[in-house]
Amino acid sequence: MKKWFHSPLFWTGTAVFVIVIVCAASLLYYSVRCINHFVVLDENVTAAWAQVDNQYQRRADLINNLVNTVKGYASHEKETLEDVTKARQQAAQYNLNAQDLSNPEALKNFEQAQQSLTGALSRMLLVVEQYPDLKANQNFLSLQSQLEGTENRIAVARADYIQAVFALNSGLRQFPAGWIARQFGGIQTKASFAASQEAVQVPTVQF
Repeated sequence: MKKWFHSPLFWTGTAVFVIVIVCAASLLYYSVRCINHFVVLDENVTAAWAQVDNQYQRRADLINNLVNTVKGYASHEKETLEDVTKARQQAAQYNLNAQDLSNPEALKNFEQAQQSLTGALSRMLLVVEQYPDLKANQNFLSLQSQLEGTENRIAVARADYIQAVFALNSGLRQFPAGWIARQFGGIQTKASFAASQEAVQVPTVQF
């Protein structure tokens, strides 16, 4: 027994076993850290998207009130008002959740719907120029001010989302951390907005 204990083969085998255990534990620890890191990045994207969605929803609510106010002064501008209402309804159909963010086509459709609403809204605000009484209405002025503030917040929220997606996607392209997160953590890349100034242009009215 003692001879076996003092055998070089025994200690060589023991050393190899210990090395294998240490390497396996280190690999497991590294993998867990990688996955946890990317889970945080993924949650940052989800949180950033929630802010984008909230601001677009706030804009939709303001637009509804704005249309009703304009209708009281310019009811015969039926086509313009209907275009805004229709665009608002279509935009509301694209309600993306966190799972949809991995689908570039879904985000593209969402952005196109929001851009269509922005275009319809801008056309309605141009029509307002023909109605001095409406332009002087305090309710309209308040809604206009809130709308411009919301558009600015949308631009900020979009920028934060783009940054969060960049951090996640660029990390997922790295090896081996990104590969581990994709294969064992189920973390997927997320779609991002096109960096288009037109897409976030704030509709304005010159008084």
